[in-house]
Amino acid sequence: MIRSASLKSVLLTGFAAVCLMSGAVSADTGATKATKDANANVLKELPFETDKKDFEWATKGFIANREDPLIKNKNGNIVWDLSATEFLKSDAPDTVNPSLWRNSQLYAMAGLFKSAEGVYQVRGFDLANVTFVRGETGWIVIDPLTAGETARAAYELLIKHVEDLPITAIIYTHSHGDHSGGANGVVEFGVKDMPIIAPAGFLEESISEGVIAGPAMTRRVIYHVGAPLKLDSKERVGAGLGVGLARGTYGLIPPTQTVSKNGEELVVDGVRMVFQITSGTEAPSEFNIGFPDLGVVNIAENANPTHHNILTPRGAKVRDAKLWSEALTEAIDMFDYADVLIVSHGWPVFEKDEIKTYLSNQRDAYAYLHDQTVRMMNSGATLQEIAANIELPESLAKQWYNRPYYGDYKFNARAVYQFYLGWFDGNPVHLEPLAPEVAGKKYVEAMGGAQSVYDKAKAAFDAGEYQWASELLNKLVFSDGDNTDAKNLLADTYEQMGFQTENAIWRNFYLTGAQELRGGVSKLPEDLSGRAAAVLFALPTKSVFDVIATQVDPKRMGENTLTLGFKFTDLGEEVTLEAHNGVLVYREGLVADSYDATLSVTRKDFLLGMTGKEPLAGKIASGAASIEGNPLAFAMFAGWIVPPTRDFNIVTP
Repeated sequence: MIRSASLKSVLLTGFAAVCLMSGAVSADTGATKATKDANANVLKELPFETDKKDFEWATKGFIANREDPLIKNKNGNIVWDLSATEFLKSDAPDTVNPSLWRNSQLYAMAGLFKSAEGVYQVRGFDLANVTFVRGETGWIVIDPLTAGETARAAYELLIKHVEDLPITAIIYTHSHGDHSGGANGVVEFGVKDMPIIAPAGFLEESISEGVIAGPAMTRRVIYHVGAPLKLDSKERVGAGLGVGLARGTYGLIPPTQTVSKNGEELVVDGVRMVFQITSGTEAPSEFNIGFPDLGVVNIAENANPTHHNILTPRGAKVRDAKLWSEALTEAIDMFDYADVLIVSHGWPVFEKDEIKTYLSNQRDAYAYLHDQTVRMMNSGATLQEIAANIELPESLAKQWYNRPYYGDYKFNARAVYQFYLGWFDGNPVHLEPLAPEVAGKKYVEAMGGAQSVYDKAKAAFDAGEYQWASELLNKLVFSDGDNTDAKNLLADTYEQMGFQTENAIWRNFYLTGAQELRGGVSKLPEDLSGRAAAVLFALPTKSVFDVIATQVDPKRMGENTLTLGFKFTDLGEEVTLEAHNGVLVYREGLVADSYDATLSVTRKDFLLGMTGKEPLAGKIASGAASIEGNPLAFAMFAGWIVPPTRDFNIVTP
């Protein structure tokens, strides 16, 4: 079953839309013997006792944490609970891969840290870190988190324990919402006309990733970060590069200044910075920042203490693994003066030699992934065959920061293949595959019916062959979405796969899928208009109409055509919208020969109408807006718009 949503849901960025969830169903199950054995083997394979350097670095420079572990919004609702990770202080249970447990323990080390002279970070208040650099007159804020409430709490912790100064600049290292959405919480502490600096293309890429594909990505982000799962040893233990996402107020504030040239130098509040453009690596718009006078490099999200994604499970543009490896080579040379390396997720790396090794080994991991995928691809291997065979050399694989906590090499090998050849493997059987429901019915019938398939899947489950069991049960569930026994066994199967995986995102996908199978889709709260409006009002007018164009139902439009004019009286903007052949064509200015109707309104009122907060009919009735021509033209236009579905099923038909 699918349900509709209003236009506002499409205007949420993927990361920003994760809100408090309720109604999730969890089975009280534990690890099977196969899972216990698999996790016990991990303890033997990795250097848990001999390499504890991360714990030294993650605690170095600690100053203080909040006395009150609860960060709340203005209504008193909890946005972030610093005490929720207390359970991670014990040894790894059977229900969590020990390597992932170690990773989650490190990310749970929260508070204010001094990374270098004049450079501080608040970690563990959100998915990402926020960095504060002491300028001549105030604080430069780098990557102000996802939510305004957590960003404000981080700033308050800083000024309480270090120095009470205003904010003199905000810098976004890249175009992902968990590094910019909290700007609304600290911008009021900024000096007049302070710069907001970002890499070139920041706003365009933020819109492309988080708005155009917003509804689908938002739904998948729920799985990605395990939003319906509680922090618990049987459910969510982290997100691979942080504890999770804060659930507060998202507010995108556009940059006032962009950096486009590699090696460009700026002096911001007396602090000299050198920028390395790395767009196309971890994000389509991104830079690293060197501080030559401080001996520090901010490597953004290009070298976190985990392998990253070439293609994210939540969905995004596929990334360039070759470019990524080359950017890390350039960073090694460009920032060779650095004694401290800070990251957007995780803890610093200290000392020049350690930094060089850290960057070199991560560079080699991305290069190996790229080169070996291409080698196998050019030898005729398909993306699935490559994924089954890709394996890092032991010298790289045993480095903790190359472990697949967030990105996985098997998943990424398929992404490299996609980057060059797309998802099609050349086999004509995949040119026009059957829909999952149709294929499910035919497979089940061919295998002797539902009971036969279930029995085979149960035998596979009992043998610890969970991947095969899940493939059988997925066919069975999609052949009959009402088969409760199949759904419950598939949920049990996903649960064991989640308990075994080293990848936090895979765990979240498995366990969120299990909850959906047992209890249905966890619904997003209805009122997300505050977040939606925060993004909506930051968009260029063309982007707003680009979004509307993706919601047109051509069957509703039929053979009808319209030419509509929009006059945004507060901005002096004029827009022409032509509707024909099932599409909307945006043109700047009133450039058509004639119009069916023209709406004169402030852009603010138009956007409030689009979010459903203040209907345009009321503005027209009050005289705050007016229509020239046929008013029924706008009613016809509105009737063609079908809002996106924001809570669609994923693991069931």
